[in-house]
Amino acid sequence: MVRIGIDLGGTNIVAGVVDENYKILAKAECKTNLPRPAEGIMDDMARLAKEAVQNAGLTMDDVVSVGVGCPGTCNVFTGIVEYSCNLDFNEVPLQEELARRIGKPVFIENDANAAALGEAVAGAAKGAKSALCITLGTGVGGGIIIDGKIYSGFNCAGAELGHIVIVCDGEPCGCGRNGCWEAYASATALIRQTKAAIEQNPDSRLAQMAKENGRVNGRTAFDAMRAGCPVGQAVVDKYVFYLAAGLTNMVNIFQPEVLCIGGGVSHEGDALLIPVMKHIERDRYSKHSKHQTRLCAAALGNDAGIIGAAYLGN
Repeated sequence: MVRIGIDLGGTNIVAGVVDENYKILAKAECKTNLPRPAEGIMDDMARLAKEAVQNAGLTMDDVVSVGVGCPGTCNVFTGIVEYSCNLDFNEVPLQEELARRIGKPVFIENDANAAALGEAVAGAAKGAKSALCITLGTGVGGGIIIDGKIYSGFNCAGAELGHIVIVCDGEPCGCGRNGCWEAYASATALIRQTKAAIEQNPDSRLAQMAKENGRVNGRTAFDAMRAGCPVGQAVVDKYVFYLAAGLTNMVNIFQPEVLCIGGGVSHEGDALLIPVMKHIERDRYSKHSKHQTRLCAAALGNDAGIIGAAYLGN
């Protein structure tokens, strides 16, 4: 028997069929195409779930359950997405509606929590008693694992780590506040920072590379940095500073055994992790402790959310 995990993101929707060994047998995906009504998004989720099962050479009779990782506040007791600023969801009965469309038991959870669970059961945090996973994507998601269980507070609204403020009265955030970590350390923020640098330095190698590629993405500044561009280096340094500020707060609050970084930006590997770790080592309150948090890239990449979602309710 298999389970279906669905990673509902602000950019893409991906459904995967996961076996009992946490292996993804097949996937199906499409663009989220925001903004649009929740009903259309749920229709696509159901379609992709069935398509993934078909791609795996199985039928829905082989499926035990379906789990969904969704950005925002997901009430695991009622099955309602109470609020998601990135999706513009308010009181969306995702569990009930998706179960009606698919005909299988459905479980929901915050997407970053689902990704953290995936890393805890099958990835970089496997075997750790406590772990914290940060996902750098459209926003900044956070997942907290304590004794192998997701921690999300008494009201399922906890671990919204991207919405701690790191710059008072700073950049506006989609949640309505100013200065949130998400507004500075998400992939979206990195792209915005890169575009601003290009506008200010139109003759730079960074600007040239962006023009050659036809677009700016989360890799552009890092690629320019590797090409020796000082403007690209400055963008990366600024992004690392903001990312490390929030991560140091996380270490100071939770002191997790493992702190893993996921999402597209994490694919930069040591180019990201080494300078970030230098900031954390310098600034963390626990610098004199014999035991320190291990910082690493998430091992499962974008699959973490699918695997974790598949095993919700297990």
